[in-house]
Amino acid sequence: MRNPSGGRLLRDEATRQRATFLELFLDLVFVFALTRISARLIVDFTDGQRGVYAGLGQALLLFLALWAVWSLTVWSTSWLDPDAPIVQTVIIMTLVGSMTMAVAVPHGFDARAALFAITLVTLEIGRVVFFYLAGHGRPDPHQSIRILFWFGLSAPLWVVGGLVDDGRVRGALWTLAVLIDYTGLFLGWPTPRLGAQRLGIQMIAAEHLAERYQQFLLIALGEAIFVIGLAFSGSEFHTDQTAGFVLALASTVVLWRIYFHVAGGMLGTAVDRSRDAARLATDMSFAHLVMIAGIVLTGVGFELFITEPLGHLPAHWLIAIFGGPALFLAGRSALEYQVFGRVSRSRLAGLLTLGLLTPVALHLRPLTAGALAAVVLLGVAAADARRSRRQAPEIPAPPY
Repeated sequence: MRNPSGGRLLRDEATRQRATFLELFLDLVFVFALTRISARLIVDFTDGQRGVYAGLGQALLLFLALWAVWSLTVWSTSWLDPDAPIVQTVIIMTLVGSMTMAVAVPHGFDARAALFAITLVTLEIGRVVFFYLAGHGRPDPHQSIRILFWFGLSAPLWVVGGLVDDGRVRGALWTLAVLIDYTGLFLGWPTPRLGAQRLGIQMIAAEHLAERYQQFLLIALGEAIFVIGLAFSGSEFHTDQTAGFVLALASTVVLWRIYFHVAGGMLGTAVDRSRDAARLATDMSFAHLVMIAGIVLTGVGFELFITEPLGHLPAHWLIAIFGGPALFLAGRSALEYQVFGRVSRSRLAGLLTLGLLTPVALHLRPLTAGALAAVVLLGVAAADARRSRRQAPEIPAPPY
């Protein structure tokens, strides 16, 4: 379909599947955003002024808001032609808005809360309105109405939450806003008289969508490497700190290996073979959300055991050192089910082992606890390698 000025809006078979340079440029903003989220968490785990659990909840809400912006953009460019001028304009709007939100993240729950919330609402509603007007309602005016209806429900909660002075009220309002936004995304924005319809139900560029998910996960791994380098470069380079540095780097490599082993590299094929590609792609978004949150939290654990490898291990540090890998394995298990319709026992065993080791780790040094988590991840990766040698290459078989 073409817009009135002759530019293509919908993708077709001839549209290139690889991400455009503008899309990759947008990803640089989210690299910065993840570093700000990570920096907030490190302060919460070491400073304690906000409280670890309050800090975790606040960081999660900010992260979920940023992920929703990125995810909706990726869905749009996997349904629409990313080279169309209208679509490129929307990507640039997203870049500017996302950068503003990322800058506000360190104080996104206090002094910069209004900036974060108003930018989010302006971006989410503004780009839908712009696309609707610039494209003269094409290619699907009903979809714009659906999305605006749901954003209209959450927008007042974001704005009021950003303007109130009470942090507890802000947290409650923003939690409700996030639930509304993600419910709409997951269900396809069901709207009175129009019903529900996920983006891309007419045409999804499976290879493009898969590549974008893979790229964002690599961004998260890159952010973990940034944390590792920053922590070690600021240390005294003592033997124990060097050991923590090496351990963190090795753990990052293992995370990469676990993700891309078979399922992580076959997302596009799985979407192509699915009976409900739009639903599968939506579910993959949530699986990647969990994995990326796990990687960010794992990176915080790296910072903790690199800077204080042999110090006292506060119990809440295990939320990062053990909880991060556990979140990653949970998301990776969900992704494996989405691609193959089953979950490897090694991933479930890894999750169970981390849970059983937690009481033991309470009596260990931070570096030793990090080593235990790394051994569990290495065991999962080793099981993957052993299974690959024994079995023929597996073909994706999505459950729906």
